[in-house]
Amino acid sequence: MIRNPITVGPDTSIREVLRLTHAHNISGVPVVDGSRLVGIVTSRDLRFERKHDDPVRNIMTRQDKLVTVQEGASQDEVLQLLHKHRIEKVLVVNEAFQLRGLITVKDIQKARDNPHAAKDRHEALLVGAAVGVGGDTEQRVAALVDAGVDVLVVDTAHGHSQGVIERAGWVKKHYPQVQVIAGNIVTGEAARALLDVGVDAVKVGVGPGSICTTRVVAGVGVPQITAIDLVATALKDEIPLIADGGIRYSGDIPKALAAGASTVMLGSMFAGTEESPGEVELFQGRSYKSYRGMGSIGAMQLGSKDRYFQDEADADKLVPEGIEGRVPYRGPLRNIIHQLIGGLRASMGYLGAATIEDVRHKAQFVKVTSAGVTEAHPHDIQITKEAPNYRLNS
Repeated sequence: MIRNPITVGPDTSIREVLRLTHAHNISGVPVVDGSRLVGIVTSRDLRFERKHDDPVRNIMTRQDKLVTVQEGASQDEVLQLLHKHRIEKVLVVNEAFQLRGLITVKDIQKARDNPHAAKDRHEALLVGAAVGVGGDTEQRVAALVDAGVDVLVVDTAHGHSQGVIERAGWVKKHYPQVQVIAGNIVTGEAARALLDVGVDAVKVGVGPGSICTTRVVAGVGVPQITAIDLVATALKDEIPLIADGGIRYSGDIPKALAAGASTVMLGSMFAGTEESPGEVELFQGRSYKSYRGMGSIGAMQLGSKDRYFQDEADADKLVPEGIEGRVPYRGPLRNIIHQLIGGLRASMGYLGAATIEDVRHKAQFVKVTSAGVTEAHPHDIQITKEAPNYRLNS
């Protein structure tokens, strides 16, 4: 259900309603007088209307002819109404006939097609947003909370800093209803410091990403598995740990989970998908998508320099901690997710683990030499057909 649909008053001009429908790509707008629902205007009402300066009350479907449901109505009841009246949207009202929301056929279809979608108690998709520690952070946080954000990420390259710790604590103090994730960190001390100010989860990883150069440029970082272990040991399962970066193959996911991660965060594996930002480009007969790190010059110029505690306006003065490049086009995201889940399930099968928690307890780590790494990959053969879950240069 759309809980706060765009509305207009009965005296709003038809011209303004047309502007709203085009700007927001919607086909109908409820008409309210104060908070009371008095009508609705749809694309059918607007399609051939020429008197654009007239008030919308002249063409709207009036209150006595509206099809509505009470708050809390079941999906079956809504579907019956939609089918009975051959309409595509139904208005949700309370006992005082005040507008509480809008349900469309598309909403119901999406819910059926995606039964496992992450939703809140109002059946709206969960939404997260990242903020930094700059001077405008408080205003940004307030605006995001007003917009209905579910989780805020205080997102910087160095989460074990006074600015991040204080900002994360400030968000939890002023907006306790919002989940807060903070990072990135790589030590147990950092984990305890963030836990003490009330964060709901931490993000682990300094330098493991495929487009990150922090360990080379700054000489700072911890190998990802080691960092996960250090943080997990310090947290003692009090809050979740997100392993951010370092995933090249599906088999890296169970390794991160076994080391203590609650979940993983991926970048490069999704960068070449159809849904990722950027245009598909052709190079030497193959399709690619552009991919850049948040620490690259290009990203810093567009606003990410705050994440790296830099405030230079001149691009020549910025000190990048990431690169820009391209990755092979990999098609729809759904196919990649399928392979990742399949790899994780296979790993759990080998371990005899029925749950993610079992992975942590049953897995054992062994040291692997460079010869062992070579042995683990296909060798002594020229690959003629790529597998969907393995690329030699991935």
